[in-house]
Amino acid sequence: MKPTNIFDPNYFHKVVDCQWACPAHTPVPEYIRLISQQRYTEAYMLNWDSNVFPGILGRTCDRPCEPACRRVRTEENPVAICRLKRVAADHKGDIGAYLPKVPVEKNGKRVALLGAGPASLAVARDLLPHGYDVHLFEKDPSGGGMMRSQIPAFRLPIEVLEEEVDRILEMGVVTHFGHEITSMKSMLEEDFDAFFVGTGAPRGRDLTLPGREESTSHISIGIDWLSSVAFGHTDKIEGKVIVMGGGNTAMDCCRTAKRLGAESVSVVVRSAFEVMKASEWEKEDAMSEGIPIINNRPPKEFVHENGKLKGVVFECVKPVRGDDGRLSYVPSGEPDVFMAADHILMAIGQENHCPWIERDIGIEFDKWDCPILEEDTLQSSNPKIFFGGDAALGPENIIWASAHAHKAAISIHLFCQGKDLKAARPPEGVNLVSQKMGMHEWSYDSVHDPALRFRVPHVEREVALKNIKVEVELGFDEALGAKEAQRCLNCDIQTVFTDRLCIECDACVDICPMDSITFTENLKEKVLRERLTAPAGNTEQALYISDELNTGRVMVKDEDVCVHCGLCAERCPTNAWDMQKSVFHIPQLGSYAEQ
Repeated sequence: MKPTNIFDPNYFHKVVDCQWACPAHTPVPEYIRLISQQRYTEAYMLNWDSNVFPGILGRTCDRPCEPACRRVRTEENPVAICRLKRVAADHKGDIGAYLPKVPVEKNGKRVALLGAGPASLAVARDLLPHGYDVHLFEKDPSGGGMMRSQIPAFRLPIEVLEEEVDRILEMGVVTHFGHEITSMKSMLEEDFDAFFVGTGAPRGRDLTLPGREESTSHISIGIDWLSSVAFGHTDKIEGKVIVMGGGNTAMDCCRTAKRLGAESVSVVVRSAFEVMKASEWEKEDAMSEGIPIINNRPPKEFVHENGKLKGVVFECVKPVRGDDGRLSYVPSGEPDVFMAADHILMAIGQENHCPWIERDIGIEFDKWDCPILEEDTLQSSNPKIFFGGDAALGPENIIWASAHAHKAAISIHLFCQGKDLKAARPPEGVNLVSQKMGMHEWSYDSVHDPALRFRVPHVEREVALKNIKVEVELGFDEALGAKEAQRCLNCDIQTVFTDRLCIECDACVDICPMDSITFTENLKEKVLRERLTAPAGNTEQALYISDELNTGRVMVKDEDVCVHCGLCAERCPTNAWDMQKSVFHIPQLGSYAEQ
């Protein structure tokens, strides 16, 4: 194998599993260290720079970082990364001095943002400091998009939402609330230099089954119903409620229905429990509130009588895993099941719905009605129009909207300045900074804390279910936050090897608690992985390979199992090993010199 190029920005980036998995590439270990030092304001701003909505995401993020956490490979339970983000938001001080300055004099370019959801708001935040005249168009009376309309107040208090939304609007966005856009062609006739479409995936999927039309007054589309609750149009639901669907929207629907007075609430899912799209913690929270989740039950028929819904007939199936590893569902042999219901909340998915975008204005769409975009720039086939968030690639999470926004803002800036959207794009980069303060002393706490994950306190169930505005999770206080922060393994502090200093004494091999270091002859990767001190089975994570040493051997380190404890660097008599912080440069508008 060839020696590892540790100056490739993606090499050590991938070693920081949490940051690599985060769509916005938030520097997770760095902000967790700041929390452990009680520097909450700095931790908040580090988040705000990357993901734009730390207080909101600290409560609602889908947490792709946590399954990737290195703790999963040591103590099974990941660091509570998402809830630590909330710690920074809950305990921060005045951030006014840290916010970017917005010039009074504009640069002469006008940009229209369509939809006031997280993607559009994040684009506005990136563009405003560069003198753009930013106009935001939204059919609803206030900003936030799906964060306001689809996330219940018991998960996301309105004051948290409005604090982070208003912070961006107050930077100088020209808002047009209550302005529904019915024609993209008409918008193109307005005097704007570029357009960003961040209108989300606004249509919930429906089912065409016997009895659907006759029962329509008793069936609601989940996202529409949640929106009606959020804006105060719906404040109660009666009788027996069945929620159909297995995603996070279904979990929000069932928990909301429980709070609005339903006699009983059940979730019925066509798939197996373990493959439901809802996050594990969302399912746990629903079940802890006494809501049953019934799996392997595809619906067959809505039963009605004189226009009144009586219930639903479900087929009984069982999952079967094929030779390709995929699940299919076959009849279980049990008779069909009838479940009584007075109301159905349909939460079986969302899809793009853009009837207001004419098909003769140069925008191409695929068979799923999603715009065909240039992947690196999010530019559509009409060069003035860019997309982001759910409107770009289908339903995802808020963190994806932030990631799209940073990419789109760079593209819009380059487009408005007449530059090539690819050639002029800023590169990714990495800096490595030694953490050595003495022979055996580091500028970070390198002691491995084997503590199990701390549980987030909740309000009492009886209190939570009485009021839809009572936030269920209380969050970590400062003491619990500090304890949880200590569980972070500091994966951005890398073990960096200098081969010319190595005397091959094997001291690092002897002291490594994870058997991740091996000195061996260089072989092809497949064979080499099997011959290490501890075989390296995870091919998703790279091997760190040195250049040839004096004996002809090479140093091989399995990045997958290293816990970044620094013992190799402490033991090494020649300083061939060093602990160096990897700082990644993830391009954003304004984060590079060339404008």
